[in-house]
Amino acid sequence: MALETPPGATPYRVTLFFGPEPVDDGSTTQTCVFNVKKRSWKAGIQVSVDIAADHLAGLQEAMRRTAPVARALERLSEEDRTDAAARIPDLAAQAIAWCKLDLRLAIGLPQENQRIPAEELVAELNQAVTTRQEYVVTYILTELDLMP
Repeated sequence: MALETPPGATPYRVTLFFGPEPVDDGSTTQTCVFNVKKRSWKAGIQVSVDIAADHLAGLQEAMRRTAPVARALERLSEEDRTDAAARIPDLAAQAIAWCKLDLRLAIGLPQENQRIPAEELVAELNQAVTTRQEYVVTYILTELDLMP
């Protein structure tokens, strides 16, 4: 159930609140928290999107090695390249978590604060990230101000 549409093409308005960060001390799960508001709701909710650290690391590495990201980093000075490269894992995590949130939004979301556990939508997320690789790469490059 991969989504082909960008995050803004749903009846929901979504903004990243914070993340990624560990779910709790010593946790091997990372979370990003999003503010979500459906147009018909009077108030928004917060949704924590959890992804297992090892799962996230594999997806992040695949994104970091993509040609557009590598080419964009090559154009930078060594110092700027080091700084930008250090931000890529967090930016990739945010974009990947957003993809997972989009999967949940596609099937509907009750108007209550909630958590999407790391073990939910794993296979679907793998497929979505592969299908939406251009979105993830564009998110990373935009946040780094490296869009051509």
